[in-house]
Amino acid sequence: MTGWNIHSSRRSILKYALAGSCAGFLKPLSAAVEAAGSIEGVYPDELLSIEEYTRGTISTGAYIDASNVEAVKDLLEPAKFHHVKNMGRRLKLLPTTTDWMRLGPWEYLEATLSNRGKARFDDSGNVVNDDGRPWIGGHPFPGTTNALELFAGLTLSWGRHDSSLYAMREYDISRVGIVDYEYDLVWAELSPVGRLVSDPKPYWPEHEDKLRFNTVVYLSPNTERGASYLNIWPYDQNKFPTLYGYVPSFRRIRQFPTNQRFEPLVPGSALYLSDAWAAGDPLLTWGNYKVIGRQPLLGGVSGGWNSSHSNWEHGVHGGEKGESFFDSVVELIPETIVCEAEPVAFSRAPVSKKRVWFDARNGMPVAMVTYDRKGNPFRSFDGCYSIYDDGNRSVMDGKHAYWSWTYLHAYEFQSGRITRIEQVKELDGGHWSRANDQSIYDEYLTQAALQRLGRD
Repeated sequence: MTGWNIHSSRRSILKYALAGSCAGFLKPLSAAVEAAGSIEGVYPDELLSIEEYTRGTISTGAYIDASNVEAVKDLLEPAKFHHVKNMGRRLKLLPTTTDWMRLGPWEYLEATLSNRGKARFDDSGNVVNDDGRPWIGGHPFPGTTNALELFAGLTLSWGRHDSSLYAMREYDISRVGIVDYEYDLVWAELSPVGRLVSDPKPYWPEHEDKLRFNTVVYLSPNTERGASYLNIWPYDQNKFPTLYGYVPSFRRIRQFPTNQRFEPLVPGSALYLSDAWAAGDPLLTWGNYKVIGRQPLLGGVSGGWNSSHSNWEHGVHGGEKGESFFDSVVELIPETIVCEAEPVAFSRAPVSKKRVWFDARNGMPVAMVTYDRKGNPFRSFDGCYSIYDDGNRSVMDGKHAYWSWTYLHAYEFQSGRITRIEQVKELDGGHWSRANDQSIYDEYLTQAALQRLGRD
């Protein structure tokens, strides 16, 4: 934009961060998206081009590494900056995504536009449709800069499909860069409400009182094979999920204390149930939601699908042994909403708060840092999303290309451990990644399914 320079841009960013009530700087983001399906004209050039932002110091297609990371320090959350500056991580720069329909599943984004203005909070603090029934689908508060509304939209739909099955490979890395644990696992989630593709919709009548079913099943190594956990979430976000687990050594299902959500599910992991999608607990078990700032950020929101590998697996680099990080891509996100929340329903939580960077364009989290009870950085995660279409190859989800997450990193500031997880095409035993498949319920999301998977 004529007349802007990097210093005036940053002053203007600060001004809008303090005074703005809706996403977008030059004009409201939601209005531009609804009119044209694009973010063009919403942000100045400095926030759409890394070349403009850095005055040519760094260009699209280049890598950010220890030699140039100081030039973009203010565009990185603390963990990612530390990884690049001190641990050998590299970030490949992609162009900023301006086509809004490439920032989520097609049906979810369509519903976000068509259902705009219909959502509200009821007297119990839950998001409902304008008729008082559960939400009907899409983001309930598009273009918001309100922390509670951002977290509410995320909690209502993690993966933004009616159902998802993720085949996953997890690698847990010690402080000295050694991969000391490896797991193959499956993560399943299904929404009984807000359904956009799978019949019946928008509600599965016999489960209209529930928000989601969610299962994680470990397939390897043999020491953990068959271990599984089933979360059944009430729609009422004042209540904790019911948590069942299959214990292979006892060959039975037991019910676990559902408020113990700050422990790793398996040895070596740096991830908790609470961390899932930066919103792994019911919305109203956290509180004191607030926005602490708005800023551009470098994050992974496109181009993370590795179509060149038959199983979608990614290369690795960095750390003392060259195995600490997936090959990573980032782009300049023109606006993130930086929010904080505190765990108000957990008397023994090891964290005092979490800080989440939401992409203002689609309301998805692109980074999170939690803080311990002393206020020190505790743990973090960052990941990457993508349309599974690179112009040559594609994975279809009905009529449109599949959109999902591709990989993530979790990092423990104090122990130095890293967990990296990637979504792969398929795992042994016929477990394959897919979305909007109602059969996922019977295969993975019941107690009978846990017992069957545990015996397989």
